[in-house]
This record gives sequence, C-alpha cells and structure tokens, in this order.
Amino acid sequence: MTQVTIARLGHRGDGIADGPIFVPRTLPGEVVEGELDGDRIAAPKIVTPSPHRVKAPCRHVNSCGGCALQHASDEFVAGWKVNVVREALAARGIEANLAGIETSAPRTRRRATLSVRRTKKGALVGFHAPKSDVITEVPECHLLHPDLIATFPTLRDLAALGGSRKGEMSVTVTRSDAGPDVSVRDGKPLDRALETALGQLAGQQGLARLTWNGEVIATMVPPSQLFGRVRVTPPPGAFLQATQAGEAALLATVLDAVDGAKSVVDLFAGSGTFSLPVAEHAHVHAVEGIDAMMTALDAGWRHAEGLHRVTTETRDLFRRPLLPDELNRFDAAVIDPPRAGAEAQVEEIAASNLTRVAMVSCNPVSFARDAGILIRAGFTLGAVKVVDQFRWSTHVEIAAGLTR
Repeated sequence: MTQVTIARLGHRGDGIADGPIFVPRTLPGEVVEGELDGDRIAAPKIVTPSPHRVKAPCRHVNSCGGCALQHASDEFVAGWKVNVVREALAARGIEANLAGIETSAPRTRRRATLSVRRTKKGALVGFHAPKSDVITEVPECHLLHPDLIATFPTLRDLAALGGSRKGEMSVTVTRSDAGPDVSVRDGKPLDRALETALGQLAGQQGLARLTWNGEVIATMVPPSQLFGRVRVTPPPGAFLQATQAGEAALLATVLDAVDGAKSVVDLFAGSGTFSLPVAEHAHVHAVEGIDAMMTALDAGWRHAEGLHRVTTETRDLFRRPLLPDELNRFDAAVIDPPRAGAEAQVEEIAASNLTRVAMVSCNPVSFARDAGILIRAGFTLGAVKVVDQFRWSTHVEIAAGLTR
C-alpha cells in the first residue's frame, strides 16, 4: 500500500503526486493511499479529503468516463479552469486580464456522440468507462439535455436494425427545434431492406433527420439551428457549440472585438455560428474547409432578411491560409480553429494590415501560441473570456479580442 499527497491536477484531471504518481478523481492537498501499479494508483482511498471535495451529483460517475471532475466543487473547477488558461499564457510570457468564466448549466448539452452496441437482449447506449471499451449506460446523465436522453430507446432500435454485435456504432445526436438529428457511423452497410426499415423508424420515432454511414436516409423536417436571427440546417454531424449558453458567451466576445468593422473575414467559419450574427452589422466573407458547411451557411443567409452581404469560400486554411493581400481587404478577422490552432494562418494575419482580430479556441496551449504570434507583431491582447461548456470535464474554451 502506497500513501501519497496530491500536489496538483494534470491536464486530464488526474491528481499528481511526487514521482510523478497519477491518481484519478483526487484533488490538490488530499492524502490518498492504494496499490501502486507503475506510476498510477487506479483505486485510491481518500485518507484526508480536500475541503473542495463534494459528493458527485450523478450516480453514473464511477462507471462512466464522461466526467472527470464531479468530485470537485463548482468553485474549485471554475478556478482551476481559469488557472489552466492563465498558465498556458504565462508559459508564452503573456500576461492577460482573465474576465471570469461562463459555465453552462447541467443538462444543457445539445450535442453528443454516444457509443451504441447491439447485444443478445437488446442494445447498450452510453459512454465508455474510463480507459475501457465497456459501454456504460447513462439514463440519468447530468450533462445531456433531456431531449437527447429521450432518444436512447430509438438508438437501441437503430442498433437492433443495423448494428453488429462484433462492433459498436458511433452515433451523434443533435438537438434541434424540429426534433433529434441523428447521424450513425459504423452501422451495417445499407441495402434496400435496411434503408426502408430505417426510414420507417425515423418517421415513427419523430426524428428530424437520420443519416447512416454518411448517407441521409430521411429528413422529416430540416433540423435547423438559430445563428443570430438566421436559421441554418448544418450538414449531418457538423460541428455545433455544445451549449446555447456557451455559444452566446463566445459570440458576445466576438461581437465586441469586431464592433464597428464594415467588413469581416470569418476563418474556420463552420456553418455560420459567428458569421451570421456578425452579418447583422458588417459584410462577412466566411471561409471553411468543408463545402457542405459553406453551402448550409449560404442557404441560411439567402433566406434571411436584413443582413449585410455574406460571401463564402471553401478552402483548406491549413494548407492554403489567406495571404496578407487577401486579408487586407477586411477591417477585422474572426478565427475559431480546431484544437491544433492555426499557426500558419495566424502568421499571415500578423504579416497583414489587419488591426482587429477576434480569436476563439478550445485549446489554451494553441491559443497561447497563436496569440503570442500576434502580440509579437504589435497586437495587444484584450480581456480573455473563459467558457466552460463541458461541465465537469477538463475541456475549456477561450475567446478574446486583439488589436494593434
């Protein structure tokens, strides 16, 4: 039996003691003991608990791998996430004004990817247990919107029709006003009988849209999302901010950063999360690498009224970033790249004449690197908004404006 004191939390939420020794679901200052296996105590006993330790609200917490921090108070998690951003910026020599944190409420997650596996008695729907391929069912999940949980019986029926007992399906469920938008990957190959059965099930269960292995089986009602005042129907499985409150917090920072600009370029625009609200005030040129997203954005804009002009361009910004002469046509830029960040594109922004940038990120490390490039080019980093859409996870998002 090994006894250790937890010094800090790692980026995956595990407690770290001297060694280093990694201990899941512990907090700084706690004394814990357990069997040491390599550099890990997998099943710790808490000898001296932290004052920030709380009883996890969800009964699935011990078997589900979806949440890493339910054992910590909300105040601790908020402070820890803000500090994660602060430390990432400090590692690049950047001092920042961290303008608090916006944390989404429980049961407001509107999009999730679930694991579904057919069994002898039916099907399992849920998330993987920690470091395991075992699926844990989560009928009382405290993260997901109730409308997503209500689809679980339908997902079991889909598995019965088209799932294989040798593997599992990955199912993305998105809430929309029209009903659930369900996109299935790794189901059985389609044939006429399966396609007919799936279409009938979609109609019977009130799905807005059902997509199977990338092919749309049925669209009963377009599963639109509201971006600003524009309704857009994103392509199946397309990226969407996890909660409406989180999206609103990020958008508020973006709008503030580009306020007064007459023309804005939106880089990594997705289906228009920021482009369309910004178009209420300025001409927008939206750029994204996935053509279906650009098509959805354009269709939404064309059916809206009272917006400035929105143009679209399908372009791989990692391989072909916009160059300074292209960027110089705009007054401001919005950039919301994937986790890896957008170093090549940010270098081009730094070399351009742009003086205002709204930067959104889901990775504090790549955010700090990219912000550092702009700061060295003469930009000043404004207040940094931390947004926690993925409650009880280690995930954190950031939004800030930069000016020069």
